[in-house]
Amino acid sequence: MTEVKNAVLTGAAVVLALLILATLVRAVIGPRFTDRVIAVNMINTMAVAVIAILSALLNEDFLVDVALVYALLSFLTVVVMTRLVLVRRWSRPGSLEPEEKETEHDR
Repeated sequence: MTEVKNAVLTGAAVVLALLILATLVRAVIGPRFTDRVIAVNMINTMAVAVIAILSALLNEDFLVDVALVYALLSFLTVVVMTRLVLVRRWSRPGSLEPEEKETEHDR
């Protein structure tokens, strides 16, 4: 039974590694910045899953802690990148700041 578990976990880790590579290609070719943000988020999520699989495969409990810390850092990365998207969108000529949109709407 242990051999089957090891084979399944190893196969899942390999599949996730291949999916990470495919998502990395998507992050590089874009075409939009938001596509890249979503691709980076997917890569981070799959990396957390790979770390959790390795934790179960190697019977190392500390890897669960590593996965949790990595997930928190991944969340912060997505928040910062989303903020960059919003700032980039607001800085375009002709776009209105959120405060200006409210006053424009009230007129």
